[in-house]
Amino acid sequence: MLRYLITRALSLGLSLVVASLVIFAMIEVIPGDPASFMLGLNAQPETVAALRDELGLNGSLVTRYLNWIGGLISGDFGISYTYRVPVAELVLERLQVSLPLALFALVLSTLIAIPVGMIAASRRGTGSDYTIMGVTQLGIAVPNFWFAMLLVLVFAVQLRWFSAGGFPGWDQGFGPGMKALTLPAIALALPQASILARVMRSSLLDVLHQDYMRTARAKGLSVAQATRRHALRNAFIPVLTIIGLQFSFLLAGAIIIENVFFLPGLGRLIFQAITQRDLVVVESVVMLLVFAVILVTFLVDVAYAVVDPRLRRRA
Repeated sequence: MLRYLITRALSLGLSLVVASLVIFAMIEVIPGDPASFMLGLNAQPETVAALRDELGLNGSLVTRYLNWIGGLISGDFGISYTYRVPVAELVLERLQVSLPLALFALVLSTLIAIPVGMIAASRRGTGSDYTIMGVTQLGIAVPNFWFAMLLVLVFAVQLRWFSAGGFPGWDQGFGPGMKALTLPAIALALPQASILARVMRSSLLDVLHQDYMRTARAKGLSVAQATRRHALRNAFIPVLTIIGLQFSFLLAGAIIIENVFFLPGLGRLIFQAITQRDLVVVESVVMLLVFAVILVTFLVDVAYAVVDPRLRRRA
C-alpha cells in the first residue's frame, strides 16, 4: 500500500510540474508581452513599463517561473490588477461559495444516482429500467442552465420558497446560506446524477453476471444480499472515477450556474478575470484548480486501493 501511495504521489507531483509549465507558457509567453495584452493596444509606453515592473516581467523566463511557483507554494498568488487586492483573498472569498456548492451538488447527485442505478440494474429489461434510462438520457441532454431557469420560475417566482439569486454570506447563518445554494446545487446535480446513474447501472450489470455472484446465490444469499455484500464494492470502482471527475467539474465548471443565480463563486471570478484581462488572477486560479483536479484524482486512486485489494498487491 505504501509503495502504491508513493507511486501515485510522484505521478501527482510530475503532473503538477508539467501543468505549471503549460499554464505559465500560455499566459506569459504565448501572448507576447502580458503587460501590453492587459492594458490594450492604446496603452502608453510609460504605463506598460510601470505594469511590467509591477508584475516582475523584466526578469528572465526562468526567474519569473521560479518566482511564480515559489509564491504559489508560500500562498502569495500576487496582486489582482483589477481589484487591487491579493489574489489569495479573492480565492478564499470565492471558495466560501464554490466549495460548499460543489460538495452540496456532489452529495445530491450521489444520493440520487446510486439508488436509481441499482434499481435499474436489478430490474433490467423492465418498464422501470426503460423509464429510468429515458429520464437519465433526458437529464444528460438538457443543459443545466435550463434546469436552473426552470427551478427559478417554479420555486422562486411561482412558489416563492427560495430567492431567485444572490448569496447572503455565511455570517448570516448556515441555514440562509444553504438555502441560497439549494437551487443552484439541484441544477448542477441533476445532469451529474443522470450520468452517474447510467454508469452505476452499467457497472453493476457487469458485476452481477460474474461467477462469484452465481456462487453467492448458490450458497443461499438473496439477490439483495449478494448485491450488497459482493457486487456493490466491485461496481464502485468506475463510479469513483466519475465522482472524482464530477467534483472537479462542479468546483470549476459552474460558471453558467453562478451567473444565473448571481453567486460570487470561483467560476464567476475566472470569467470576470478573463473578460477584464487580469492575467494575474487567471494564471494563479487556473493553477489552483489544476492542483485541485490532480489532488482529487490522487484521492480517487487511493480509494481504488481501499476498494480493490488487487491494486495494492500489484503495487
